[in-house]
Amino acid sequence: MAWWNRAKEPSESTSVDPNLPLIRLEGVTKRFAGDADDTETFALNDVTVDIDRGEYISVSGPSGCGKSTFLSILALLDAPSAGRYYFNGRRMDQLSPAEKARIRNVDVGLIFQSFNLIGDMTVYENVEYPLTLRGVSATARKSRVDAALDRVGLTARARQRPGSLSGGHQQLVAIARALAGRPPIVLADEPTGNLDSKSGEAVMQMLEELHADGATICLATHDPRHIARTNRRIYLFDGRIVSSPVA
Repeated sequence: MAWWNRAKEPSESTSVDPNLPLIRLEGVTKRFAGDADDTETFALNDVTVDIDRGEYISVSGPSGCGKSTFLSILALLDAPSAGRYYFNGRRMDQLSPAEKARIRNVDVGLIFQSFNLIGDMTVYENVEYPLTLRGVSATARKSRVDAALDRVGLTARARQRPGSLSGGHQQLVAIARALAGRPPIVLADEPTGNLDSKSGEAVMQMLEELHADGATICLATHDPRHIARTNRRIYLFDGRIVSSPVA
């Protein structure tokens, strides 16, 4: 698959025990203080789960069940209040902020509902920027960015700024940015939520292509059609993993 073609780079090499799961959560809890001093809200409550390399997983449940918090913790954008998170066999609470940032930049592709695009940069520059931080060569950056923008149908908008784009097109820019990094794991939070049906189907096909090429996909979604395309389903209800969906 030419647009993906994830080749190992010297800077990406790490010592990983292949016998360990890619991700392990042990008793992970995330709580927030309530309005009163003695009340707390649990976004996640004692979640224990393993995610192996190469899995295609959906995370679903009713609104407020903890899906977005679950992905934010996996993405190292948030930290558990209790419990342990292991990524590639390493405890994440023992890493420095710089080490966590490097994992996000090198190992994780993020497709979240907040696009987090840089308004002063063009579409092309937004997709290229993470590669620049990684030290990818100019030639390789151009090849990757061109391929990613072509794959999401935004080549003609490469020189526009995000503010001139619709919400759907901004979502596609965020998807192109994640794909250009060729990460071993993609975390996607409702990636088709701002897209029309045709663009949404194209995004789901891209995720399936990434999975077929060896990437681990973790998809948070309400859509039963998207859930049906995954190989494993995780259901959340009131911050806990449950055995079957709860309406």
